[in-house]
Amino acid sequence: MGSPTTGEPKRRTAVKLSIVGAGSAVFSLQIVRDLCATPSLSGSEIVLMDIDSDRLDAVTSLATRCADEMGSDVSFVSTLSEDAALEDAEFVVNVAYASGHKHGMRVQETTSQSGYYHSSAGVYGPVDHWAFDDLMMRLDFARTMERRCPDAWLLQSGNPVFEGCTLMTRETDIKVVGLCDGVKTYRDVCDVLGIEAGRVTWEAPGVNHQVWLTKFLLDDMDIYPLLDEWIESSAESYWQSHRQLKSHDIQMSRAAIHLYQLYGLMPLGDTVRDPINAWLHTDFATKLRWFGEPWGGPDTPQGRQAFIDLLDGRVRDVERIVSDPLASVVTFLDSLPSYEMHVPIIDALAGNRSGVFQVNVRNDGSLAGIADDVVVELRALVDGSGVHPISIAPLPRKIMLEQTLPAVLRMEHTLEVLKTGDLSMLMWSALMHPQTTSYEQARDVLSDLLAMEGNDRLNEHHRWPGETTKRRLP
Repeated sequence: MGSPTTGEPKRRTAVKLSIVGAGSAVFSLQIVRDLCATPSLSGSEIVLMDIDSDRLDAVTSLATRCADEMGSDVSFVSTLSEDAALEDAEFVVNVAYASGHKHGMRVQETTSQSGYYHSSAGVYGPVDHWAFDDLMMRLDFARTMERRCPDAWLLQSGNPVFEGCTLMTRETDIKVVGLCDGVKTYRDVCDVLGIEAGRVTWEAPGVNHQVWLTKFLLDDMDIYPLLDEWIESSAESYWQSHRQLKSHDIQMSRAAIHLYQLYGLMPLGDTVRDPINAWLHTDFATKLRWFGEPWGGPDTPQGRQAFIDLLDGRVRDVERIVSDPLASVVTFLDSLPSYEMHVPIIDALAGNRSGVFQVNVRNDGSLAGIADDVVVELRALVDGSGVHPISIAPLPRKIMLEQTLPAVLRMEHTLEVLKTGDLSMLMWSALMHPQTTSYEQARDVLSDLLAMEGNDRLNEHHRWPGETTKRRLP
């Protein structure tokens, strides 16, 4: 996704990198492998932090083995303390997830009892509460960085990237770069069309999980006519025969092509499953039609379970390698797909080289039609002096009105609920959900969600306007 713009690094710069949420073993180990494979970052220190001591011990052991296998002099420190992890850090990668995927499954089960088919974009449901715990954690984390490492760069990977990065850049002075690998699905388009992805030039601006392929060139040739030809000649047979290889295998689905034909630009990654397009998400049969067999995309109960099963399988793989001192950590990591840009971006910001990367940063005039203090996703030149968004043309007005700006408003509503604790705003989100058929249905699902195990902080935070004590919804 990023492409270096200079050759060999000019100098060697060791850094102190802290990975928070390092118990996410595969992701953390891929960062370790990438840093060990970067000669210009030789001698760097990686601090691994997690609140789960067993997972942290396992990751630290495997990280050390990975560095030994690669002959790297990268060193490791592990800690259960966030404060200790952040002390004097120069770069921080945050992948911590407060609520967890299994909590999202329980949310689906709870909302289904009130008659909602909860099936779009992760844990989005009839109530605008999904990111509460993670956003509170992001804000607390950013404030800790202000105290412990105010000059450090934060590379934010854990969702919600859009809401979380906008919140942190508004409320603190830390330097935030949000990263999401969703745009890598342009490679899926290339694969189906038989195009070598390495020869492709592309741009996909917007906001996180709402990006559109505005430039798509093979050398200097526009690829869109090839896509149109594929749709005309091969799409139907592809949809009839293709089965999802993984839960998020939806880039060439009927839904993606449908949105392309509506808007004239290909949606990438999670844009394909945005809940604003409610007609794609009404029930399981509809999901199968639009997103494909056998799961109907990643957001059905079946698709969510397939994703969790994949994650659980990787945890078992890590446990197996931990227990086998002769197993190769590097061989295991090299068997997994990875287009992570964290280490190349760190290398660029450290001043060793420059590169162009897809990032999420404060807008400040980069993308027309969006406020300066909103975080946008776009290509940027990254070097030792910082992150410099590349000038791009505005998105088409139709996309702005029907897709991008509604996503911005949804983000603003989420942050306003967080800021005010206004329970009536959560009620409004339930009332406005396209599957809501009565006031009573919205009231009941909100009450059930507030009473859920794991939503204690959410319940405590929210009050009806003008009230200091909790009461039943009217």
